Amino acid sequence: MSAHTSTGPGAIRVAPGRIEINADRAPHERLRLVVLNTGDRPVQIGSHLHLPDANGALEFDREAAHGFRLDVPSGTSQRFEPGASRQVDAVTIRGARRVPGLQRGKTDGGALGPVANEQEER
Repeated sequence: MSAHTSTGPGAIRVAPGRIEINADRAPHERLRLVVLNTGDRPVQIGSHLHLPDANGALEFDREAAHGFRLDVPSGTSQRFEPGASRQVDAVTIRGARRVPGLQRGKTDGGALGPVANEQEER
């Protein structure tokens, strides 16, 4: 029996070519960070987690990551083994730009504020 099938239930059918996720993001909506797991357990970051809310054992520039999530396909995650570091790409969170309820003590109700534009960054 083949490990991959192109017919029947559960079949994966893909068109030729490549799909670029988040292709509509402007340069100011992208960020590259180095993340280090300083803990003694593996840690995963899901595709739509607001990066500053990630496990405290992960060391990275949380201030720069405010309003960003990983630039990975929806429903996937990246795993960081203890002591491992990796460069990751991130994109701004869009939509209502609210991430409530993940961490206790948030006084802003999870509001992220507007996305900084290119003129504000200069």
